[in-house]
Amino acid sequence: MNSLAHPHLRFEPVVSDPAGPRELVVLGSTGSIGTQAIDIVLRNPERFRVVALSAAGGRVELLAEQALRLGVARVAVARTEAVEPLRAALAAKAAPGAELPEIIAGPDAATELAAMECHSVLNGITGSIGLAPTLAALRAGRVLVLANKESLIVGGPLVKALAKPGQIVPVDSEHTALFQCLSAGDRREVRKLVVTASGGPFRGRTREQLADVTREQALAHPNWAMGPVITINSATLVNKGLEVIEAHLLYDIPFDRIEVVVHPQSVVHSMVEFTDGSTMAQASPPDMRMPISLGLGWPERVPDAAPACDWTKAATWEFFPLDTEAFPSVGLARQVGELGGTAPAVFNAANEECVDAFLDGRLPFTGIVDTVAKVVAEHGNPGRGTTLALADVLEAEAWARATTAAYVREEGGR
Repeated sequence: MNSLAHPHLRFEPVVSDPAGPRELVVLGSTGSIGTQAIDIVLRNPERFRVVALSAAGGRVELLAEQALRLGVARVAVARTEAVEPLRAALAAKAAPGAELPEIIAGPDAATELAAMECHSVLNGITGSIGLAPTLAALRAGRVLVLANKESLIVGGPLVKALAKPGQIVPVDSEHTALFQCLSAGDRREVRKLVVTASGGPFRGRTREQLADVTREQALAHPNWAMGPVITINSATLVNKGLEVIEAHLLYDIPFDRIEVVVHPQSVVHSMVEFTDGSTMAQASPPDMRMPISLGLGWPERVPDAAPACDWTKAATWEFFPLDTEAFPSVGLARQVGELGGTAPAVFNAANEECVDAFLDGRLPFTGIVDTVAKVVAEHGNPGRGTTLALADVLEAEAWARATTAAYVREEGGR
C-alpha cells in the first residue's frame, strides 16, 4: 500500500530547497489556516516566501493587503465577480508605480496555482472543492501541506495513487501529533492511534439536550478559533469522524485500531499506543500556528512558532470516553470509511449541505447528523460507483447534495 507521510520513514522532500527562502503557494489565504500561515511567514522571512495566494473572493480587502505585503506574483479568486473589487483594492493600497500581481479567477483558479513552480502548496481551502488543487499539487510534484482534510476524505484512493512517500505533510493538530508520535517506533509496533477530541461546546449534554441548540451556541467553541463550517463540525463531532477516516488513509492503520477519546483541555492533540504498552503523546497549547509551522518547515521546526506548555503552573488534563449516543457522527464516519468507494464523498457532501442549512436556520442541530445518516443509508454501497475516479466523486457529491436538499426541505416543512 502506498505510504503517504509515515513519519517513521525518513522524510525525503520531493522538491529540494534552493538557496534562499522556501517558496510557498497558499490556498485559502483569507481563512483561519491561511491567515495564521501568513503570520508565520511574515515572522520568518528568511525561511519562507509566498509566491501566490488564492481565496474564495469574499474578503477582497484582506486579500489585497496580503498580496501587497507579501509581494506575490499571482492572486486567484474563485468568484469571478470579485475580480474588479480586488483590482480596485490592490490599486488603492499599492504604492505609486508598484507592479500589481496578476489576477486569475474562476472555479479552477486555485487548481492552476497549485501546479505553479514552488516548493510547497498549503491547501487551506474548506470543503471538498479542495480536491482538485490537492491532485494538481501532487501531480506537479509539490510538497502538499494539507489542511483540507475533505480532499483526502472524498478522494482518498485518488490522492494515495498520486502521492509519493513524504509528499503529504498533514496540518490538522491531531494528525500532526500522530505524525510526530509515530516517529517513536516502527509501524509494525503500533497497537492503536488515539485521536483526541475537545468534545466541543456541548460536551456532557444528552441527545435530548441538544435538540434546541442555537447557531450562536454551536459557533462558540471553547478552545479553538476556527471558521464557521469547521466549528459546527466540531460541535457535532463530524470533524472527529472525518479525522478518523483521514488517520486511516494517512497512516494505513485499520479503523478498529483508531480510537477517539474526549480531552476537554485540547493540550494533548493525539497519541500513539505501541505494542509494548508505551503511549506517546504530543502536547502543546491549542494554537494552530504550531502544526501549520511544522507543515511549512518540515523536516525542520520553526522556532517560537507558537507558545509552549508552561510547566511552572499547575494543570489538570482530563480524558473521557466518547458519548456515542449523544454524538453518533464518529460511528457513522467509521461505517462510511469501511464502505469506501464514494461513500465518504456522500458523507462529506451531505454534511456540508446540512451545516449550511443549520447556519441558515433551515435545520435543527440534531438534524445535521440525522440527515447525513439518512443520505448515507440511501446511497448504500453498490450501484453508485465503487471504483473511484474523479468523475465518480463528483457524481456522488452532486447526488448527495440534491438528496440532502430534499431531506432538508422535508424537515423544514414539518
